[in-house]
Amino acid sequence: MLTEIFKKPSLQMASFTITEKGYKITNASGDFFPEVKNDIENGPANPKNVMSKVTSLAHVRYLSGKLPIAFVSMDNCSRNGDLLRNSVITIAEKWCEKGFVDKGFLEYLNNHELVSFPLSTIDKITPFPSEKVKELLQKDGFVDTEIVATEKRTHIAPFVNAEEAQMLVIEDHFPNGRIRLDDAGVFYTDRDTVEKAEKMKVCTCLNPLHTALAVFGCLLGFKSIADEMKDECLRTLVNKVGYDEGLPVVINPGIIDPDEFIKEVIEKRFPNPYMPDTPQRIATDTSQKVSIRFGETIKAYCNNPDLGPEKLKYIPLVIAGWVRYLIGIDDEGNEMQLSPDPMMDELKGYLKDIRFGHADNDLSGLKPILSNRKIFGVDLYEIGLGEKIEGFFREMMTGPGAVRNALKKHLGL
Repeated sequence: MLTEIFKKPSLQMASFTITEKGYKITNASGDFFPEVKNDIENGPANPKNVMSKVTSLAHVRYLSGKLPIAFVSMDNCSRNGDLLRNSVITIAEKWCEKGFVDKGFLEYLNNHELVSFPLSTIDKITPFPSEKVKELLQKDGFVDTEIVATEKRTHIAPFVNAEEAQMLVIEDHFPNGRIRLDDAGVFYTDRDTVEKAEKMKVCTCLNPLHTALAVFGCLLGFKSIADEMKDECLRTLVNKVGYDEGLPVVINPGIIDPDEFIKEVIEKRFPNPYMPDTPQRIATDTSQKVSIRFGETIKAYCNNPDLGPEKLKYIPLVIAGWVRYLIGIDDEGNEMQLSPDPMMDELKGYLKDIRFGHADNDLSGLKPILSNRKIFGVDLYEIGLGEKIEGFFREMMTGPGAVRNALKKHLGL
């Protein structure tokens, strides 16, 4: 069926929502995944991996007369079109080396007037199906509302619950003409504006606030982002991180007002009780996220002579909260399960000698964390924030209730 569709001259675009992992064809060592390796060895006739299938379909389009097309990733990951393009080109090159395809196919894929891989940035939280939504639908007379847990530990249902807010910005590069998605509110724009829209969201107006809620939500025993927004301390914190420290250095894409965006996030999106999102989920892989979610703002302060990193208070407070989270003890003094993180063992190793309830802890274990440029994008000691974060952390370690007390103190509550 797909093969026949890709033979049609009228096809303008193929879009993807397969998660960031779907574009990966190699492991951390740079070796091809077994499925991809088999596809490379066997050629485009019957591929199994999704990236191999896309490359095969592109080859069908090439053989059908070098027909133009746009391959549009709509996944929520940075430079998504480049991820897609790199994987497709890599597989095509391997097939060419083995004689499965000719060099003309590579020339076709690299001809931007025939084949494009536009960047996009998307923003619409669509978590797993909500029991609350299921109950509401049943009251309205819907019968088929059962939520099913799959073998892959995902959840599916006959309904989808998603938030009202939505944003889709796509690079305007469509060799075969574009669908009029702009009539439905989609932004078509240049590559630079797409990247600015993503940075606005990821570095300032959404993701940093999410991480702040994740870290302190776990420490304070919350299971829902919406419930956190009822808490005066946490609501004030995200306002301070977003409005007071983020917006002064926000990258403005021009097509979206950062002030309006962050207002909607704080006043409508996070408090939405029908979005079953948890701080525990958002806390996953935090070590891989903080360089973007906080590091970019910190660097912007370093590069602005009218600001300077010494003026930052709430972002360092969140970073201290994250290190406090890594201790694995909540604010009541109970052990808590930490969310998965590829650096977890290393990070906990640095902190192993720090004891909860001790005001005189040796904090030298924080130095390899806070000085790590791979984590934060900067050495936090070099720019004068390391000691400030240590001070916040020490306050949060003095005993039960110390995290809450530190928040109240530094938020002026």
